[in-house]
Amino acid sequence: MADLSDAKAALHHYLQETRQDLVWKLDGLSEREARLPRTATGNNLLGVLKHCLNVEAGYFGPTFGREFPAPEELVPMQAYEEDPQADWYAGEGETKDGLIELYRRVGVFADQTIDQLPLDAPGRVPWWRPGGQDVTLQRIIIHVTTDLARHAGHADIMREQHDTAIGLRRESTNIPDDYDWPAYVAKLTKLADRFA
Repeated sequence: MADLSDAKAALHHYLQETRQDLVWKLDGLSEREARLPRTATGNNLLGVLKHCLNVEAGYFGPTFGREFPAPEELVPMQAYEEDPQADWYAGEGETKDGLIELYRRVGVFADQTIDQLPLDAPGRVPWWRPGGQDVTLQRIIIHVTTDLARHAGHADIMREQHDTAIGLRRESTNIPDDYDWPAYVAKLTKLADRFA
C-alpha cells in the first residue's frame, strides 16, 4: 500500500485504484455485452474504458512533452473532427481484451510520468482554451482522477443495469450482503410517490 501521508503517493494511489475499478467493470462480459449501448446517448462499458485510456495517454503524455510509445493505437486528435465520439466506442478491429491490455500499457506510461516528475512540474494542455493551458502535474493528476472517477460511476451503473454486479471494489464491494433489493426499491418508490 502506498504511503498515503505523502501527497504525490496518495494522489497516484487513488488514480491507480480508479483505473483498476474501470477494468473490473468489464470482467466476465462478452464482446457484445461490453460494447452494447446502455444509455440513450450510446454509452457502453468498453467505450468508457477506451475514452479513459485516451484521456490518460493525452494528459500524461503531450501535456508533459512525452508521447505514448505506440501513438497509432490511440485515437488521433484529428479523428474528433470527423466523429466527436471517436473514443467512446470500440471499432470493429478492436477487442475488449486488446483495449484492456492497451489501457494497462497506458497506465504504465502515465505512472512513469507521475514517478519521474515532481508535483509542481509544469505542463501545457494544448487542447484547453488559451489562457488556461498551463498546468502542473498535481493539477493533472487531480483532473484525470476526477474524470476517471465520474466514468467509473457511469460504468458502475451500466454494469448494474446489465447484471446487478455492483460495488466499490472487487475485494470490498461496500454493499450489504443478502439485502432485499426489491423491498428496498419498493420502499423508495413508495416514498417518491408521496411527492407525485
